[in-house]
Amino acid sequence: MKDTPEAPDEQQTSQPPPQQKSSNRAALLILAYLGFLALIPLLMEPDDAEVQWHAKHGLVLTLSWMALFVALAVISVLPGLGLIIGFGFSPFLLLIIFFFHLFAIVKALQGERLTLPVISDYADKW
Repeated sequence: MKDTPEAPDEQQTSQPPPQQKSSNRAALLILAYLGFLALIPLLMEPDDAEVQWHAKHGLVLTLSWMALFVALAVISVLPGLGLIIGFGFSPFLLLIIFFFHLFAIVKALQGERLTLPVISDYADKW
């Protein structure tokens, strides 16, 4: 009689499958930082913690920019100061926002997270 080990039951050796990453994960990470389009990855991938993290942070970042622009709009109606802020500062702010979102997208695609003091704290509570 040969000493052959018994084949273990399939149930004993099977491990839970690793969490498979979505095939469109890169697109979802990009959408996470494109304004309210972050709702798409937030709703499409509820089980992917990384996509959820970036989508939540992208939404909070968008809401923060909107609040800043509302504040700037209120200040811009003031005589004198309004011209400086409205025509001088706002275009540069838009350029800064563009590059900031671009930087966040690149970090997300590299598997890194961009944390911001107040924004990240608020998004993590959500």
